Amino acid sequence: MGSTRNRVIRGSFLGAAILTLAVTVPAHAEGSWSSYISDWSTGNESRRWIDGNNDSVSTSVGLGGCSASPNAFRSVTLTVYKDVLGPDDNKGNKDNTCSTNSWGDLASGEYYFAVQLINQNATGFRFSANSVLVRY
Repeated sequence: MGSTRNRVIRGSFLGAAILTLAVTVPAHAEGSWSSYISDWSTGNESRRWIDGNNDSVSTSVGLGGCSASPNAFRSVTLTVYKDVLGPDDNKGNKDNTCSTNSWGDLASGEYYFAVQLINQNATGFRFSANSVLVRY
């Protein structure tokens, strides 16, 4: 009988531990994707993603390992767009200095980002980033 009681006690502790983990695990973004950028000019667009707006996570674009040519990288201006019938809906420009920018909790839809300026110039520069992380 002692062995049955020990199994019940161990099972109770295990159940409590699993319940604690289930309660304390933080919420994660609905979705994310990662990639890189190689030799983009202004006007280049990212891949599209679908945000179902099933959570309250802010849409963000993070860049790492940035470079530009012909001069050193200073910043890239990104715009997030919602893909709609007719002109796409501009959700705002953000200057990115090889960090992460947020556009807030966007409504459900299909989105992408585009490069508007490189080092505050519309032409004459190319841009690369070793890592891109989009969360939504």
